[in-house]
Amino acid sequence: MRVLKAGLCLTKTHVLAPRSVSLIKVLINSCRACSSGVFLNERIRNIGISAHIDSGKTTLTERVLYYTGRIAEIHEVKGKDGVGATMDSMELERQRGITIQSAATYTMWKNHNINIIDTPGHVDFTIEVERALRVLDGAVLVLCAVGGVQCQTMTVNRQMKRYNVPFLTFINKLDRIGANPGRALQQMRSKLNHNAAFVNIPIGLEGNMRGIIDLIEERSIYFDGLYGQIIRYDEIPADFRAEAADRRQELVECVANADETLGEMFLEEKIPNKEDLKAAVRRATIQRLFTPVLVGTALKNKGIQPLLDAALDYLPNPSEVKNYAILNEENSTETSKIEMDPTRDCSNPYVGLAFKLEAGRFGQLTYIRVYQGCLKKGEYIYNTRTGKRVRVQRLVRLHADQMEDVDEVYAGDICALFGVDCASGDTFTSKTSANLSMESIHIPDPVISMSMKPSNKNDMDKFSKGINRFTREDPTFRVHYDSESKETIISGMGELHLEIYSQRMEREYNCPCVLGKPKVAFRETITSPVPFDYTHKKQSGGSGQYGKVIGVLEPLDAEHSTKLEFVDQTVGTNVPKQFVPAVEKGFRDACEKGPLSGHKISGVRFLLEDGANHMVDSNELSFIRAGEGALKQGETTQISICFLIICVVRSLQ
Repeated sequence: MRVLKAGLCLTKTHVLAPRSVSLIKVLINSCRACSSGVFLNERIRNIGISAHIDSGKTTLTERVLYYTGRIAEIHEVKGKDGVGATMDSMELERQRGITIQSAATYTMWKNHNINIIDTPGHVDFTIEVERALRVLDGAVLVLCAVGGVQCQTMTVNRQMKRYNVPFLTFINKLDRIGANPGRALQQMRSKLNHNAAFVNIPIGLEGNMRGIIDLIEERSIYFDGLYGQIIRYDEIPADFRAEAADRRQELVECVANADETLGEMFLEEKIPNKEDLKAAVRRATIQRLFTPVLVGTALKNKGIQPLLDAALDYLPNPSEVKNYAILNEENSTETSKIEMDPTRDCSNPYVGLAFKLEAGRFGQLTYIRVYQGCLKKGEYIYNTRTGKRVRVQRLVRLHADQMEDVDEVYAGDICALFGVDCASGDTFTSKTSANLSMESIHIPDPVISMSMKPSNKNDMDKFSKGINRFTREDPTFRVHYDSESKETIISGMGELHLEIYSQRMEREYNCPCVLGKPKVAFRETITSPVPFDYTHKKQSGGSGQYGKVIGVLEPLDAEHSTKLEFVDQTVGTNVPKQFVPAVEKGFRDACEKGPLSGHKISGVRFLLEDGANHMVDSNELSFIRAGEGALKQGETTQISICFLIICVVRSLQ
């Protein structure tokens, strides 16, 4: 009879079954105040939980915190007790039953320290996902077993790809009517282009779901007790053995296509043991060549503990992820990158990235990911953007809206500082590394605008304070004053996004506001390639202006519809290299106002192929005007401009 250790937070292990069946009872104890001591990198995981809205992310996080001993009891997102989930600390989140802001916490599982960020699923709050994934080493992508791959799933997938984040997939809600994990897996392959396969499969679906089958260990797992806290291992049921064998073979084939070592074993027709297979899954997952798929139902307390094990087994620790800082050298035209050293000691200069700002009870709270060196309370650090020196007055680790003071943090840690004046995306360093900066966070453009004003004119001071705070916290929330209409115009990622800020203004500043009608931020783009051959010539006595550009305007694909690209394909000196940036500037300036409605142009690539210059009359201004004229010529030679809302509508059935 085997006795298995389920985690650092266990106080007892109960063996309650005969034969070789092992039972593990997870007991809640002092893990809720787990130490912030120095762990080895191998014992640390920084993960995020992301998904389409209503896929069960926060419910899943609640179970993770319960089973790891971080919380003593489970509360539901919109539970009858009115308490709400731990990670939904904002009153609006509990009232609406959705996550609005990302929330950070930390916990322990099997002697590993896991830092977790729970992110919103609604597209309006996509910046929260963006900046969380920027600083994480791995992630869990949650899918609904009924809905499968949905629109925000595809957005999150692009964000993970942008920051090269390895991830697991957890197919949730297997207890729902219509649950079909096989269809969700197939959509991952067809819609997201992932090499994905099941690591475990369910024993039954909907109301008949009894447990899961671990395909690597080749055993069944059941979750007994009131909250699924008793784990029982047994043999695979006879009526599921054929399916389990087929799915395991499929798993081996998918991993063999991604991992060279397992691929050689597969070609030699050797049967891999569980250690070989588990090691191959880990290597392929970290390289983003394979996506392990796990199943369960968070609401019914099934499948969560194996997901935690998978996070330790397959997701990288901080030393397995390469992070780079940009070396800011004066008078240098090339970008130099320096790899960060993840060693958890003070031998290297400190480098950290401020990825989120939040107004706390004790002033501005700045979330920091430490990439190199250590940071101690009372030390001075430097903001590389402003050059200012700031003192670390208070250093904390976060558990939703609760805090634990710590004296020092090391590379790989996620923490928060109080009273530091900065912006989201700023890099902080020690003095010896003040010329370094981390790559910043991708910030999408707003897609909708509306006017906003306080209901009471006497509340303008409160209104201004709220607006200033919100724009500092959220870079996708933009504000400007329209001098023609005499109105304050707010812009964001959707109506819900702006509505939430209006409600927060009333709740947090006692300043009720009136919102105007929404105005969509349209864009104009081309739908087919358009050649151009434009000459800018101006002669008014003395030296004139002359610049000629030849090339093609091309539409970008849907995934890059918000971008502009400039490609220099010139050969020789017809367009001198010192004037190529001027052509690009003219092109980008002209894209600020399109011909149809005056909205910005996006989703266009400018291919500069050839041109001409004049020995006397050509200068920078000439080629700026040539770049502008080339775009306008392309607009008039073909009727190829159309309205474009920055949204891709696609059938997922």
